[in-house]
Amino acid sequence: MKITMLRELWILLLLWISATTWATGDGKVAVDIGVIYDENDALGKMGLNSIKMALSEFYNSHGDYKTRIALHTRLYRSKDSTVAAASAALYLLKYKQVKAIIGPTSLMDAEFVINLGETTQVPILSYSSTSPCVSSGQCPYFISVVPKDSLQVKAISALIQAYRWNDVIPIYADNTEYGAGLIPYLDDALQKINARIPSHEAIASTSTDDQILQLLQKLKANQTRVFVVHLSPELASHLFLRANELKMMGRGYVWITTTSISNELGSQNESVIDSMQGVVGVQTYVPETNELKRFKINWEREFQGIKLSVTGLRAYDVACALATAIEQVADPNSGFRSTLMTGNITDLDRLGLSPVGPRLMKALYNTSFSGLAGHFSLPDGQSSIYRIINVFDSGSRGVGFWTTEKSLVPNLHPGDKNSAGLRPIIWPGDAMSAPKGWEIPASGNKLKVGVPVKPVFEQLVNVTFVTGTSGSPNSTNVTGFCIDIFESVMNNLGYSGHYEYHPFPKPSYDELVCQVFLQNYDIVVGDISIIASRAPYVDFTLPFTESGVTMVVPVRDDKKSAWVFLKPLTWELWIATLCAFVFIAFAIWVLEHRINEEFRGPPLHQVGTSLFYSFSMMVFAQRENVLSNLTRCVVVVWVFVVLVLTQSYTASLTSMLTVQQLQPTVTSLDELLRLGANVGFQDGSFVGDLLVRKGFHKSKIIIYNTSDQLHDLLSNGGIAAVFDEMPYMRLFIALYPSKYLMMQPISKTDGFGFVFPKGSLLASQVSGEILRVTEGDKMVTLETKWGMQEYNNSDQGNIATSSSLSLDSFWGLFLIVGVATATSLLIFLFHFLYETREIWMNSDDSIRSKSKRLAKVFENRDMAAHTFRKKDAQGTPQNVDTDHTSLDGDGDGADGNTLTATSSPSRLSYYSDKTEENLPSSARMSPAPQL
Repeated sequence: MKITMLRELWILLLLWISATTWATGDGKVAVDIGVIYDENDALGKMGLNSIKMALSEFYNSHGDYKTRIALHTRLYRSKDSTVAAASAALYLLKYKQVKAIIGPTSLMDAEFVINLGETTQVPILSYSSTSPCVSSGQCPYFISVVPKDSLQVKAISALIQAYRWNDVIPIYADNTEYGAGLIPYLDDALQKINARIPSHEAIASTSTDDQILQLLQKLKANQTRVFVVHLSPELASHLFLRANELKMMGRGYVWITTTSISNELGSQNESVIDSMQGVVGVQTYVPETNELKRFKINWEREFQGIKLSVTGLRAYDVACALATAIEQVADPNSGFRSTLMTGNITDLDRLGLSPVGPRLMKALYNTSFSGLAGHFSLPDGQSSIYRIINVFDSGSRGVGFWTTEKSLVPNLHPGDKNSAGLRPIIWPGDAMSAPKGWEIPASGNKLKVGVPVKPVFEQLVNVTFVTGTSGSPNSTNVTGFCIDIFESVMNNLGYSGHYEYHPFPKPSYDELVCQVFLQNYDIVVGDISIIASRAPYVDFTLPFTESGVTMVVPVRDDKKSAWVFLKPLTWELWIATLCAFVFIAFAIWVLEHRINEEFRGPPLHQVGTSLFYSFSMMVFAQRENVLSNLTRCVVVVWVFVVLVLTQSYTASLTSMLTVQQLQPTVTSLDELLRLGANVGFQDGSFVGDLLVRKGFHKSKIIIYNTSDQLHDLLSNGGIAAVFDEMPYMRLFIALYPSKYLMMQPISKTDGFGFVFPKGSLLASQVSGEILRVTEGDKMVTLETKWGMQEYNNSDQGNIATSSSLSLDSFWGLFLIVGVATATSLLIFLFHFLYETREIWMNSDDSIRSKSKRLAKVFENRDMAAHTFRKKDAQGTPQNVDTDHTSLDGDGDGADGNTLTATSSPSRLSYYSDKTEENLPSSARMSPAPQL
């Protein structure tokens, strides 16, 4: 026993010495590197061949390097055990003390190997793993040179978005890297472009052809025709062969493959390629360099019959990167260090730690060069550009590229910066136009389309029953505006004849919509309102009519009123106009009565003359002449204002008497509630519940079933108003345009739409086609056919608004005339005060005495005015007042004396009606300037 233990220790010692000191014959230091792969994996064999060629060519061109990689290959069979790869790695770590391990190709196998690398600080390098679930952040000793799947799914989502496919079904391998990593990223990417995933279809890696056929038959029975396939190349070949048998590789289908299939397309046999005609794939882009061309020639010479793919190129670059990094590490062949261990010790605990691992990882991350697969750098791996390929004939052809900067482009040439999209694609079935992405399954069953049966507003939906010889209905004829819209949409989508109508006799629209939820109908078509209470159970298309619940009331004709002549102006404008006339009359009297005989006389005569002059301007019949320039300015402005007012009044009154003016009997919902009036709504409509929520008692809500019944209820006073959606009410008003008015909407709805089951793929397609129909000429044709042009024109002129002219329209004119008049009065006042300054500047008199004397002067004639002087010069006798103005405050002088020549004879005309001829020549004055 002791001899056996000593022998084992001796062997381990020799192995350690050989591992730390072994060198090649030329003095180069050999560094042990392990390679593991599944013996049944073609990618693993390709990778090993690439690694060997890489090391041979690398050291031939780097003969001065002091290190050489010594490969230790270990095969395993993953079908025998899930830990077979870990067992192979454990062997290399325990008995070869390798400094790094390349492989395995499968992530499921690699998970156990990664744990061993963590335990021993040995880097694990992968050139084929496509899963991001293990990253360098989570496992610092794991390196993958494959671009992240989050980039690949962006290229796939861009392709789906470019062709406007709304529904996509992923097909992936269950419990492998061909699903666990990519599918979550794909779900997020499709969600961002509003694409839906009806289902996820997983295929077990051990599935038989019969199981795959069963899955494909289920997919064929669905509507979705866009599939994203993320499988291993072997499993994908079985899938496409079976899909071709089921005729699922024909027109209407879309198959998109990920890099796991597209990159290895060259390794598929001819029968698989024939079954994949029309498939679109996302492939890793590899620049065609001279080095790559040379390597391909060498590969064909060395390994005839083995197809080279991107995986082989990545393995080549990994080997070169590892050789470069090892050269940079000091003492790269140091043996493992044992660790202090206590308690139960396992074989893993006895492995120890590699002192080279941390330094080798750092050197790998600092390595950067131009490789065969593109630029090599960590941690980003290699190129993030993807090539879009189209399987055609015996291989594939490129149709474009995807880049993070430009998305989809036909080529990468700098001169095509403005180009976008892809080159023409030949789709399955040799179709040149892109499939729409969905089809109604050809199961022989037509879509059941429910339609409401109702006797009101038959322009929208009308169901007539055709009776047979026995007297019972044996067929139905469904027509109407809504039906024509639906049939136009379905015909444009290519589904003419794939549906049949089923009349629904009950009046309740909620029950009709519920039939779709209960799967009794596939679609419901008609005047179905889109409201929130129905949305949780069904899907609606986009609306094809306008929305809103409105109120219609009878009209009141105001033309028979005896006071209709007052209607053109509002009361505010009437009062403002009257005040303006009086103000203008006052201004004219102030400016004219001292110099114009026509505005003088008894007080009542002066008031009457001034008012008559002001009001007569309405008909421009004034007889009096104005003499003051200030008055003329006021009159000119006022004449303009009067002209505008009279013309506006005439036009408004003419409109009222000649154009039909409809006024509502009720103007608001609150007024109806206050009056406790009865209201009506259409039988089966949701409006009844809306009215209850608005505050109406159920006893006040009346149901109508026909347009004639509604007309009778409104005209006979059975209801004060009717509430319904705007399309109904406009059609009703078109029947009785002079009897009813439509008021403003009381509630917002989304209009009429078609009803589909929740999650229906057809709903989104119908919605898009509804937009194209309603925006085109077809909509106008259908409106004309069903008399809907009256429905469209019934709005303008029927919603009641006031036609009276208001003060808001004329306040600017009143402001102008007010400013002009006030300015004239201020000028007159300043001039008058200036001429009578001897009176109001006399400090000896009291304010009361001054005011009386100024008032007396203002009342009398201005004998210095040119109008009186002109008459005197012509010998015209003047009317002289018999009373004279005294200079004292009481009117008869402070000392009983009258005015003499010594008392400012130049101002006499302001104090007396006497002419200047009665004064001495020395007391006469030159006339004051007249305004």
